[in-house]
Amino acid sequence: MVNPELLEILRCPVCVREPGKEGLLTLHRESWLVCQDCDRKYPIVEDIPVMLIDEGDKWVSTPVDALPVPPPQIN
Repeated sequence: MVNPELLEILRCPVCVREPGKEGLLTLHRESWLVCQDCDRKYPIVEDIPVMLIDEGDKWVSTPVDALPVPPPQIN
């Protein structure tokens, strides 16, 4: 499980660069962080959020309900 204090400070790395966007993330099924602004999805692998832009881009068009749980391992 990801530390709740960490979840409070994490933001989408794409949206924090854009004016007017906060990049707030919501936790989905204890396995994904979903950006409220751009809908990028970041996997949580072995309790570590993978906040790489490339990872978020891979899952941006995947509906939240279709995200695999647990997320696939990162190569």
